[in-house]
Amino acid sequence: MGLLSYLRELFLFFNQLTGSIPSEAGLLSHLIFLYLDFNQLTGSIPTEVGQLYLLEHLDLSDNQLTGSIPGQLHLLNHLDLLELSNNQLTGSIPTEVGLLSGLGQLELSNNPLTGSIPSE
Repeated sequence: MGLLSYLRELFLFFNQLTGSIPSEAGLLSHLIFLYLDFNQLTGSIPTEVGQLYLLEHLDLSDNQLTGSIPGQLHLLNHLDLLELSNNQLTGSIPTEVGLLSGLGQLELSNNPLTGSIPSE
């Protein structure tokens, strides 16, 4: 996957993909849209996703992802859509999410998240 460095759009939603999101996804440096929703992906969201600096839409909803929401997502300055609902993500919402000043839609529903909503 890392050899597709000029790939701008990746739509793999509504499949039956299993396994984890490969850390090599962070090498897709020209990626603008990443839709992996409605699959059976497991494991955590790789921190390398924070290296997709041009990313505008990230949809990982309706999978079986676990672990916490990586704070590295705040590096995605162009992010307009962050959709992580209907997974098994735990922990608190990282305060760094408040640094995503261009974020137009944030969807985190139906996860066992805890703690308070960040004020920033």
